[in-house]
Amino acid sequence: MKKADVRIPAETPARLAQFITLMTGLVEEHAGDEAALLKKAGPALKHLVSRDDWLDDSFAVPDPDIYRQYLIYCDPLSRFSIVSFVWEPGQQTPIHDHMVWGLVGVLRGSEQNETFTITDSGPVSTGSQIAETGSVAIVSPTLGDVHRVSNVSAATAISIHVYGADIGTVKRHVFQPDGTVKEFISGYSKPTPLGFQGKS
Repeated sequence: MKKADVRIPAETPARLAQFITLMTGLVEEHAGDEAALLKKAGPALKHLVSRDDWLDDSFAVPDPDIYRQYLIYCDPLSRFSIVSFVWEPGQQTPIHDHMVWGLVGVLRGSEQNETFTITDSGPVSTGSQIAETGSVAIVSPTLGDVHRVSNVSAATAISIHVYGADIGTVKRHVFQPDGTVKEFISGYSKPTPLGFQGKS
């Protein structure tokens, strides 16, 4: 099994550095076993978002027009990425999929997660739930990963997402209400400013 040469910058907050190290070990230990990986990674992310004193301000800047998606860290082999999503009140994603496993931990505020099934005539809602600060949810193609997320807080909300790839480069899909499906690659809101990205 190929292992990554992980270089975590010295300025990385200790809590985040610990999480990166743990995730690196998990993707190496459980390569090919998504269920086992998520079983351990979920509690680790829950621990990370249980305190809100480690996220650098540069990864928490909102935009009044659209939610922001900041790359915090990417594994050198692109086996996982850590991303902060920053939402102003009322902002939401389109209905979309992920194509890889993911974990979503709410760091600040609360979010509504509405799930969908895809039919020939378009997406059909299968329910929604409110994710409060400190909660963690799983998305995966094996479990059903089509959803729409919105900030239902009265203030800026921030969630920390961990994906099983460099999610900003993954070709994914947006599902329109009329049944139209569009491919998209999300990219990131701006380059990582503090060198947290694992690639050299």
